[in-house]
Amino acid sequence: MQTLTPDFDDAKLGRYLEAHIDGFQGPLTSKKFSGGQSNPTFLLSAASGKYVLRRKPPGTLLASAHAVDREYRVMKALQGSAVPVATPHVLCEDPDIIGSMFYVMGFAEGRIFWDPALPDLPQDGRKPIHMELVRIMAALHDIDVDAVGLSDFGKRGDYFARQFARWEKQYRASVTGDIPAMDELASLLAGNLPADDGQVSLVHGDFRIDNVIFHPTGPDALALIDWELSTLGHPMADLSYFCMGLRLPDLGSVIGMAGKDRRALGVPQETELVAQYCALRGIAPPGDWNIYLAFAFFRLAAIAQGVYKRAIDGNASNKKALAIGAKVTPLAEMGLKAAHETSPF
Repeated sequence: MQTLTPDFDDAKLGRYLEAHIDGFQGPLTSKKFSGGQSNPTFLLSAASGKYVLRRKPPGTLLASAHAVDREYRVMKALQGSAVPVATPHVLCEDPDIIGSMFYVMGFAEGRIFWDPALPDLPQDGRKPIHMELVRIMAALHDIDVDAVGLSDFGKRGDYFARQFARWEKQYRASVTGDIPAMDELASLLAGNLPADDGQVSLVHGDFRIDNVIFHPTGPDALALIDWELSTLGHPMADLSYFCMGLRLPDLGSVIGMAGKDRRALGVPQETELVAQYCALRGIAPPGDWNIYLAFAFFRLAAIAQGVYKRAIDGNASNKKALAIGAKVTPLAEMGLKAAHETSPF
């Protein structure tokens, strides 16, 4: 991955880390990973090895945004569990060190796959990767949040009703013109949201293949990363978001498998992924799977509209943000198509 020069003093950071991380030894050099992370991420190279730093962006921010302390907390909670995470070393809340709050974690030396079709792997190597994703997702949702100290990590109950209200409100606040497909999808969801069934899990919030670091040569996951959107919620939110992502076309920053022959590629069908997840957790497959998928598309479309609105207002940092506005209608149409499918379970 391309790296860029950071905007803080490596020597000052190195002195802080030598005092707060056991075994850390400078000198230190840092390089910023390129990409669209809302929490800037840096590779740290020191005499004692490689590390990764994630920070809040400098400047004035919304109070609840860019909560790197929440990321650090959830990784600390998951240490030693069945969910692989990077080793969290230190959280620094003092903005004087590099200009904003940050944390440092271990560097997982492995592979990141950006395309779920896994074109660089042999056909028989693709299914094990996808099944490993399902395994760690099921393990995540089986975590006892009370036992690991995350009982207050989010609200409980009525997850989809609360999420729908939030994203519809944000969409209405950022709308820049009539989008009939979004209006239709919002109306459909408002009358068909899944009833609260009492399930509460730790959810990742952005569970997709490129947020997992895999072993350099095998299918084992080394670390599930980018916990910025994690909270307490309904486990079907992660599962449907993951499967929704596989249905997408190539959107540039996100690559799906729309139009690709999964059987020929050796990639599991959606129904196989869901069935395996449910088998691992000992639960019944969801009868309203189509609605979960439709909600995932609505949420993504609302996010895309928000990015587009910030772009035309001159506030978006991503140069490609303006192009994202063209994705809102197609995403809403995919959501409507999913909503009208007959549930396979």
